Amino acid sequence: MSTNQRENPHAGKGSSVLLDIGGDVGALVVEMPAVLEGQEIELRGMHHDVGHGHGHGRGLPHVAVVPRPAPDGQIIHSAVFFEIPQGSYELYVRPSGQVQLTVEVTGGAVTHAKWPVLSGPEG
Repeated sequence: MSTNQRENPHAGKGSSVLLDIGGDVGALVVEMPAVLEGQEIELRGMHHDVGHGHGHGRGLPHVAVVPRPAPDGQIIHSAVFFEIPQGSYELYVRPSGQVQLTVEVTGGAVTHAKWPVLSGPEG
């Protein structure tokens, strides 16, 4: 497996998640359209110097879009990225590489984003 395609061991389980964040490491939660359930979403850094040393050589994950229960009982489809070095990122449905969303991840925090309204077969 190449270093830029690290598997997330929790991807696709649809259960609660535990996020280990702090310092210059954050997490990203993206609310997704239900029609993308099961699709793999990949994250790629927009600059080579993001993260101040985190992530160099270990690659960034791709995760599946899965339904998760919200506190109010609703089911929300989401993609959750763990332990992401702070910085700017592009997201896309694998394998196309066509960027659908850009985000800024902040260290020590959970960044929330919403996938854009679907405009084609991949969003």
